[in-house]
Amino acid sequence: MSNSSTMLDFLLMEISGMWDLQLFYDMFFSFIYLVTVMGNLAIATVTTLDKSLHTPMYFFLRNLSILDSCYISVTVPNSCMNSLLGTSSISKAGCVAQVFLVIFFAFVELLFLKIMAHDHFAAICRPLHYPVIMNPHLCVHSILAAMLSGLVYAALQTTNTFRMLFCHSHAIQQLFCDVPSLLKLCCSVTFSNQIAILVSGLVFGGSCFIYIIKSYIHIFSTVLRFPVGADRKKVFSTCVPHILVVSVFLSSSFYVYLRPSAMFSGVMSMVLSVFYSMIPPLFNPIIYSLRNENIKCAIRTLMTRMFCSGDVPRIKEAFPIKLSHTHAFSNKCR
Repeated sequence: MSNSSTMLDFLLMEISGMWDLQLFYDMFFSFIYLVTVMGNLAIATVTTLDKSLHTPMYFFLRNLSILDSCYISVTVPNSCMNSLLGTSSISKAGCVAQVFLVIFFAFVELLFLKIMAHDHFAAICRPLHYPVIMNPHLCVHSILAAMLSGLVYAALQTTNTFRMLFCHSHAIQQLFCDVPSLLKLCCSVTFSNQIAILVSGLVFGGSCFIYIIKSYIHIFSTVLRFPVGADRKKVFSTCVPHILVVSVFLSSSFYVYLRPSAMFSGVMSMVLSVFYSMIPPLFNPIIYSLRNENIKCAIRTLMTRMFCSGDVPRIKEAFPIKLSHTHAFSNKCR
């Protein structure tokens, strides 16, 4: 069997062996991809053009939207294109890039969700100290630190994976290149790699999940002291779906990356990989924006001015929203 020094490409798993089903899945995934990218880019555009949305909450939302557009673009277009062209091969360089980018975007995605949970906690539970806690310099440094740590972690995991020799096969039981599927192809002992993934996954993923849950427990306990009304409902309608998406993201990725080799199942791994690579980018815009009156009103105003006058407006002058730094969830569109 060929090893890593002579192997020039890998073979990815097909969704279905039947052409009709394959075409249906390609159209479905392409639709999900277009909706996700368009939704995230719309949020990034609106939060950039509207100066009244230049606050920490929308700053993090803008960066999350851009990240989600890039995250889903690493896997879905390549998989759909290969399926339509009738090929399942990917070059070794392409596989290395895919592994690195998937790990990087997933790592930074979780850090962004943790930072946004902290922002929500500060806005609701520490409103008087919010401008100090979430000052502009801290926001920028948080994003840069998340991206830098993501680059380091992705580089270490990718290097640690591709230094191994692949001799069992070159067929990856996955829709895209990922570390667990590649380790199954190694002819050398992968115990140290699996321990590194297990420890880093439990420490990093577990700590982020615990912090997010702890933040929302404090948020819920504070909100329950509010008078019954729209503000309480708005907070719950935003926070509960966020917790669900984080739970799906972590549980599916934990199963794929942390399960024992004996439990390896190509079909189950493929299904769960769709969850952690497509669900968060798809639902984050819905959770954070479609339930947000400021975003919806800014989008309506932008679309109206673009189609009616053919000119991109200065949204703040056309639609002066006053956003309070101390309570981001209580804003209304006027």
